[in-house]
Amino acid sequence: MVDRKFKVLVIAYYFPPLGLSGVQRTFKFVKYMLKYNWEPTVITTSKIAYYAYDDSLMNELNSLGIEVIRISGNEPNSLLSKLGNFKPPKEIIRKIFNFISQSIFIPDNKISWSKAALQSAENILKKKNFDAIFVSSPPFSAFEKISKLRSKIDIPIFIDYRDLWYNSYFSLYVTPLHKILNKKKEYFSLKSADSVIVTNRKIKEYLLKTYPFLTFEDIHIIPHGFDPEDFQLAKPFPKPQNKMVIMFSGTFIGYGTPEYFLKAFKQITIERPDIAQNIELHFVGYLRKENHKLIRKLKLEEFIIDHGYVDHLTSVGKIMSADVLWFMIDYKKNIDAILPGKIYEYIGSGKPILGCVPEGAAKQALQEYEASFICKPNDIGEIKMNLYKIYELFKNNSLPKPSTEVISKYRRDLLTENLIKIFQSKLKV
Repeated sequence: MVDRKFKVLVIAYYFPPLGLSGVQRTFKFVKYMLKYNWEPTVITTSKIAYYAYDDSLMNELNSLGIEVIRISGNEPNSLLSKLGNFKPPKEIIRKIFNFISQSIFIPDNKISWSKAALQSAENILKKKNFDAIFVSSPPFSAFEKISKLRSKIDIPIFIDYRDLWYNSYFSLYVTPLHKILNKKKEYFSLKSADSVIVTNRKIKEYLLKTYPFLTFEDIHIIPHGFDPEDFQLAKPFPKPQNKMVIMFSGTFIGYGTPEYFLKAFKQITIERPDIAQNIELHFVGYLRKENHKLIRKLKLEEFIIDHGYVDHLTSVGKIMSADVLWFMIDYKKNIDAILPGKIYEYIGSGKPILGCVPEGAAKQALQEYEASFICKPNDIGEIKMNLYKIYELFKNNSLPKPSTEVISKYRRDLLTENLIKIFQSKLKV
């Protein structure tokens, strides 16, 4: 067995037993770092109030035998942890709490935890030698706090942007001061970073435009991906014979809604009930009360299968059982820079994808994939025509298939190898 020569300190608020795509990105990096002779130590959260705990990811983490340091802060999620798990609130409630939170906390409400993470990092760095520090963001307060280590240590710091920070699609600047302070904090944090990793070219373009001191070589693109081992371990679920299953996996929070898709399908039930009877719409994750209400209003209950929230491996198994996978991104500020992790789970399955998306990174990913159908997110007529087209191809056993070359580009083990090369390029002698 090869000796582990390099050590990396990973700072990640979102980490197993928490679930969803942001958690998977960081966790799978950590998993495959071991393969490339890097030993990770992770600083993450202890028990917090959250709506997506994942036993399958936690079991996988436990099998790796890495050191995980769990710390608490006084941020809302920690303070509410005694209430146990909860389901996502209604979108209007989420927006209200988000507005209040962004009014009070800059850059985010995880500041208390991020301060504790900084203290924990300082303590462990006094005891052990590390070759690199890797910070997963959001929360961007973690990046801001950890960047302060630059004045105390000579260890390269790498920041992984899963989303934009300044002027992002999630930002709500209550006053001009909030906007100025966020930009200022990001500026000084980036000044302390040795390299920046982003999930897509649009985020890179925004950063280069906003902060001219950054060079093209400072920012590296490592997209989201899929773990081939998940597809080997997951068990496909049986599907109804002679029916086409269209599946959505994920949550409708912030930039997504099934409204236009459901209304398009409703028109098919009226125009071609014979076709509608041969289609099932499956939802894996939190469909949420307001969307169940919409389904009842449209009288689509007989066509809907709600699987509810499931762990990651179960989700992969259900994806493998579908005929077509669907997702959408609604029109929002700077939404062209968002690229949901679920797209690459879809790509890993090799299934055809219906993407209702605006111009941007997500559309570009679907165009590269080729086995895709692309339409505007809110164009009900266009969505309906794509559903008709997809059904005809399904009926004739002619649904498109992607190339294995495109799929293999997004294996998480290979993406982690790219990350390790970035680490190696900045190692201190």
